[in-house]
Amino acid sequence: MTEQFPGGPLVPFDFQNIIDHLPELKRLTNTIDIAPFPEPLDSSDVNPVIWKKIATIIHDHYPTYDGFVVLHGTDTMAYTASALSFMLEGLQKPVIFTGSQLPIGKIRTDGKENLITAIEIACAEKNNDPIVQEVAICFGAHLLRANRTTKFSAEGFEAFQSPNFIPLADIGVHIQFRQELLLRPSSPFKLWADLNSNIALLKLYPGMNQSVLDAIINITDLQGLVIETFGSGTIPQQDWLIDGLKALIERDVIVLNISQCSQGIIDQNLYRNAQRLFNLGVVSGGDMTTETAIAKMMHILSINTSIESKKSLLLESMRGERNIEL
Repeated sequence: MTEQFPGGPLVPFDFQNIIDHLPELKRLTNTIDIAPFPEPLDSSDVNPVIWKKIATIIHDHYPTYDGFVVLHGTDTMAYTASALSFMLEGLQKPVIFTGSQLPIGKIRTDGKENLITAIEIACAEKNNDPIVQEVAICFGAHLLRANRTTKFSAEGFEAFQSPNFIPLADIGVHIQFRQELLLRPSSPFKLWADLNSNIALLKLYPGMNQSVLDAIINITDLQGLVIETFGSGTIPQQDWLIDGLKALIERDVIVLNISQCSQGIIDQNLYRNAQRLFNLGVVSGGDMTTETAIAKMMHILSINTSIESKKSLLLESMRGERNIEL
């Protein structure tokens, strides 16, 4: 983002002018090409159509470049980066997302350091092999696995956290990679361009009215529901809630259970109020973030396979997005 005029509202930044704001990029020895969208977007306007465009650009230019840096607004960065982690299978080059909390034109902007570091990580090699071979978010002092990340601060320069997975690298005077955590895909590179957005998100809260669930049940083309439950997966023992979820599952709607807590896991066998979900056939989301659960659900629903196979894929760790022991 940048200011529309000094002291004015923030508007999307035209990346074609990036060199004007970051002349330091001229000092890099790497060849950098820019592929901006015709019209800059506020990240709140980003949607699966845009995800497909970004993924397609990377796919189409994959043989030409050693790595890719995606400049993205922070508000929905975790959603986009998570989605691309599933859309780009067998990725053996870095795709690094970054952005800033302060507009690029501000003197104290964090955008300069974030971008330069992201480019350095995208170019980093060991024995002529890219160090990072996955989608990641470079922000502040850390490199985070994209599908483990959530935005937690609208103010701080450390805007993103990975609550259930430690950073892939710590960024200081040196970039300290945790080599043992980095993915090394063996499958061929493939673009999964299709996404199925016929899903809904339901966050439970004390006193929730039945009409909220009824509205979701009445979505005729619904194919997936992500529910944010309490703690390790508990729900109120309301007959209308249990019966409503059962009715959805009987319609072959996949229901995925994730926690409202930032840290921790779903365990549908721990409490009685969670066991009923297990008995219904609700899928445990383990320790996935909301952003990843939504992106993964859209990806899985687009695959031409059986309902049971789709549920099995949700339980797997396809791109390092969840702990497979859960």
